[in-house]
Amino acid sequence: MPFPKSVIACECWARDGLQSMPVLVPTAQKIEMIDRITEAGFQKLEVTSFSHPRLLPQFADAAEVLRGIRRRPGVSHVVLMPNERGFDRLEACQKEGYGAEEIILMISSSERHNLLNFRMSHAEAMAEHARIMRRAHGLGIRIIGCAGTVFGCPVGGDVPLADVAKIVRFYSGEGAQAVMLGDTTGVANPVQVRERVGQLRSTFAGTEFIAHFHDTRGTGVANSIAMLELGVRYVDTSLGAIGGQPATGAAKYSAGFTGNTCTEDLVAVLEEMGVRTGVDVGRMIEAGRRAEEVLGQRLRSNVIRSGPVIHGESAPEKEPGVVPVPR
Repeated sequence: MPFPKSVIACECWARDGLQSMPVLVPTAQKIEMIDRITEAGFQKLEVTSFSHPRLLPQFADAAEVLRGIRRRPGVSHVVLMPNERGFDRLEACQKEGYGAEEIILMISSSERHNLLNFRMSHAEAMAEHARIMRRAHGLGIRIIGCAGTVFGCPVGGDVPLADVAKIVRFYSGEGAQAVMLGDTTGVANPVQVRERVGQLRSTFAGTEFIAHFHDTRGTGVANSIAMLELGVRYVDTSLGAIGGQPATGAAKYSAGFTGNTCTEDLVAVLEEMGVRTGVDVGRMIEAGRRAEEVLGQRLRSNVIRSGPVIHGESAPEKEPGVVPVPR
């Protein structure tokens, strides 16, 4: 497959990113960051989760965030939908005019992981998700079905491709507009990605896939590019590479070290490759720096440290080694 000429990067800092953060970010700062991300040119972004506030207090303000963010035509706002009770809350937001364009539903391909993470068997999860999807279709909400642990499970080891295909087949059959392939704990490598995703694309030729790689072992960018090389046009990233296992108090997998593919690093290299993302690299870097200020810590972006590649001469009045950020 030819490498796509354009790629849609879904910026996940405000949801998948923040879900792993123990510090509760104030609502006003979440709204500020989402607006910055939107202004940088991202066409799709995860904005919140409707998980129960007792389990994930980080998202107790889900409705307030949806109400407060600035909307831009053509931008899709995505929320995680854990169960029907969560959908009840989103439905109320939709009726008041400040809902979301898309929801994510997730089932781990590893049933053992799904039982530990969601306390449901595959059959139980599919039954509930089918009900949610029917309600979403009725409201005109697009659905992203996520197959988790596609490339391996932190508690069960290798996951048979047939188990992944079962989840993809379910979501596709129920009318999901896209299926996310999640590398839940960053175990994939580019060879495995080409083989496994290549087979899935062949089997489910009409399905729109999304690349969702965690950077647990530093392979997020490499694996994302490997999947894009197969012709996939959608990829998930997070500013500063934050994200991963929700901070619910449960025992940590992967020694507690998780994280998503870094937005700044992947978007910058795609632009260098001539792949259009629609993102203003300078504004993206500014958002990455602000993300560090909001969280009070240095994150894992290389590009906000080094700056983008400069193809012309640097301004002579600048100090050696200081690279101006394009705007």
